[in-house]
Amino acid sequence: MTSEEGQRGRFITLEGGEGAGKSTQAQLLQQWLGSRGVQVVRTREPGGSPDAEAMRRLLLGGRAAPFGPAAEALLFAVARADHVAVTIAPALRAGQWVVCDRFMDSTRAYQGSSQVSGQELDRLERIAVGDLRPDLTLILDLPASEGLRRAGERRQPADRFERDSLTVHEARRAAFLAIAAAEPTRCAVIDASLTPEEVARAIVSQVSSRLGAMLPEPA
Repeated sequence: MTSEEGQRGRFITLEGGEGAGKSTQAQLLQQWLGSRGVQVVRTREPGGSPDAEAMRRLLLGGRAAPFGPAAEALLFAVARADHVAVTIAPALRAGQWVVCDRFMDSTRAYQGSSQVSGQELDRLERIAVGDLRPDLTLILDLPASEGLRRAGERRQPADRFERDSLTVHEARRAAFLAIAAAEPTRCAVIDASLTPEEVARAIVSQVSSRLGAMLPEPA
């Protein structure tokens, strides 16, 4: 590892369907990393920068849905490009670790399972993130029916994506698992049907085994 690579922060993303517990686990992971002496920026998509947060309201409110999944994918890419430029890339350059609730894999799972071609998504990804890739992606896996039940208990009214049919949510789950199978070096699948404490322990185990050498030495 070069000196420049050693100074760069690490980028961890949490992915998965609705109700999988990504936001909770991102917060718990931030706390655990902080206890190890890591400076952490916790962020989310869509959102994570002022302009991207404005686009989040548009996307989750369903205002882009009438234009179709390709248009939604384009808007996600615009929001992501700003998020990377304003929040993620500067934090990584400063040596901070970034924990992000959703990133590029969500576009591949959500819009990719809605008939947006892989070629189109590849082009948008290159524009939005360039060569940036997460160092570790934790895919929180949960049966779609259980995820929707949890999401319904957590928030009302449902957002634009939560309102989709169970069949659509099952296709998204399958897409996330296919991404994990295709990129096992980057991705780890976490059983999100466990308790939050058990999920957090599984996540810490993955982070420790895959990125532990990059954590600061104990004081």
